[in-house]
Amino acid sequence: MARTALITGVQGFTGRYMALELQRAGYEVFGVAHTLDEHPVPGVQATYACDLTDAAALSKVVQQVKPDVVVHLAAIAFVAYGDVEAIYRTNVVGSRNLLEALVSLDRPLQAVLIASSANVYGNATAGTLSEQAVVAPANDYAVSKLAMEFMAKLYATRLPLFFVRPFNYTGLGQSESFLLPKIVSHVRRRAPFIELGNLDVARDFSDVRVVVEYYSRLLEIKVHPGEIYNICSGTAHTLDQVIAEVSDIAGYDIEVRVNSAFVRANEVKTLIGAREKLVAAVGRVPDIALADTLRWMIG
Repeated sequence: MARTALITGVQGFTGRYMALELQRAGYEVFGVAHTLDEHPVPGVQATYACDLTDAAALSKVVQQVKPDVVVHLAAIAFVAYGDVEAIYRTNVVGSRNLLEALVSLDRPLQAVLIASSANVYGNATAGTLSEQAVVAPANDYAVSKLAMEFMAKLYATRLPLFFVRPFNYTGLGQSESFLLPKIVSHVRRRAPFIELGNLDVARDFSDVRVVVEYYSRLLEIKVHPGEIYNICSGTAHTLDQVIAEVSDIAGYDIEVRVNSAFVRANEVKTLIGAREKLVAAVGRVPDIALADTLRWMIG
């Protein structure tokens, strides 16, 4: 009998790739989404419309699916999202509702992957950050994710849960509210200029296809409850490097303008991850160079 996977946030950018990855791994995949899209997510048997803050409805879905593994991706993930209360309500209380529902299952779970964020490290100056780096979240999104981690650890004695802290990643289909898709979109349509915020930033970018393969591998191993894994490439690219790469691929140079409305006071300047712990646990997924990811996105 095929194992069953439940993905929260299945209609999101990562969820869609995760569903296909788990289907390839032999799972029957079910999903939870806030509202249902018109077009079903490929690889998903059924998607249930459910607000994470509705504990009763969420529990009903969990009891119906009876998953073997759970991938909790659902969250408000945009750092500059305007409704701060919604960030905490969804990312902390909604996550707690899910864990309560899972604890109530009448069958043991094999694994529960909970997506946190490398944003919890904040403006770290330690260079390459391991899972032991000091956490110092610098915005409400990051604080909500760290609070979610502490809350979820209360369930670590009852559920086989672990955390992933992905650094930046991208790919085809990511919202243009995120940096790289915004740059790609402007260059593809040959816009005369692009308005950006903080230019003095460097990020560790991965390809979403690599990220979901790491997630899938982690679901297959025996993880100590409450364990944390960075998901990253170990290499940082500056914003200037990204713009130059996109321009080179597209054969078009775009003017960059700084818009003060996009400048974040608490912007994290540099994020570079260490993935030795991850690779030791599940082996190394073949990297996809950022240039190749950008070519895929540009088309």
